[in-house]
Amino acid sequence: MTQTTNRIFDDFAKLMTDAAGAAEGMKTEAQSLFKSQTERFLRDMDVVAREDFEAVKAMAQKAREENEALAKRVAALEAIVAGRSSV
Repeated sequence: MTQTTNRIFDDFAKLMTDAAGAAEGMKTEAQSLFKSQTERFLRDMDVVAREDFEAVKAMAQKAREENEALAKRVAALEAIVAGRSSV
C-alpha cells in the first residue's frame, strides 16, 4: 500500500510539473505574440520614434528662439528708419 501511495504522489507531482511547464510555455508564447502584434500595429500606424520626436522638438524650439530674436532686430531697425524719416 505504501508503494502504491508513493507512486500516485509521484505521478501527481510529475503531472503538476508538466502542467506548470506547459503554462509557462503558453505565457511566453502569448507575450511574444502580443509584442509582435503591438509592434505591427505601431508600424502600421506610422508612429514616430521618440528620438525623432525629441529631435524635431529641439529644432522647433531653436527656430522659435531665432524667430523671436529676428523680430526684435527688425523692430529695432524699423525704429531707426522711422526716426530718420521724421527728421
